[in-house]
Amino acid sequence: MTAVVLALVAGGAIGLALGALGGGGSVLAVPALIYLLGFTPVAATTASLVIVTLTSATALSAHARDGQVRWRTGLLFAAAGTGPAMLGGALAGSVPQTVLTAAFAVVAGAAAVRMLGSRPAVQGAVAGRPGRAAAAGAGLGAVTGVLGVGGGFLAVPALVGVLGLRMRAAVGTSLLVITVNSLAALAMRGGTAQSLDWAVVGPFVGAAILGAWDGKRLAAKVSGTALQRIFAVVLLVVAAFMLLDALL
Repeated sequence: MTAVVLALVAGGAIGLALGALGGGGSVLAVPALIYLLGFTPVAATTASLVIVTLTSATALSAHARDGQVRWRTGLLFAAAGTGPAMLGGALAGSVPQTVLTAAFAVVAGAAAVRMLGSRPAVQGAVAGRPGRAAAAGAGLGAVTGVLGVGGGFLAVPALVGVLGLRMRAAVGTSLLVITVNSLAALAMRGGTAQSLDWAVVGPFVGAAILGAWDGKRLAAKVSGTALQRIFAVVLLVVAAFMLLDALL
């Protein structure tokens, strides 16, 4: 019962982050599954893909209705990342757990620093940059596959800093990228998914989906710059904690 309650609380918080920020769901889900619910790093990264796939697909529909999804850019990102995500998913089981945790922390911290340093984007700056979108998408897919993350915490900084989308458009578009990349990575982790504790993962998913709707409403009330900074600070805190845990 305690595990179910923790799953509901953590799922709600992660759904809120995913709905409001277009990312951060998996970067918060993985440590929650490991430190609160006792999952191994490999099981946690697989479970996070299940959670984030379903939650991001739900949040995507809400952002799409508001016109905050750039479909062409998002599909280019996703198409470029599908192959690397599947390859990374196949290799993830051979990575030592300590290395997996440390790598996760480093990538999350780097994304947070980039987000804090990026300037507000100029709308329309994404036009004419298909090559950069494809390169960023491929790298994002590889990270998704190996680390078991949807990639939103990397997609949002890339869409804002590299491709020039405004924050709210980047949030909505990243949800499309997350959904496709997570499905591709999850397809290569069938064996691990079958062994998950679904009595815990199920409530986690349900709470996350409900939280995502509240996050969407929060995003409409808070400025893009504030969302960007909140996102970055959360990532830095989580990254520091996980890196210390992996090294000590």
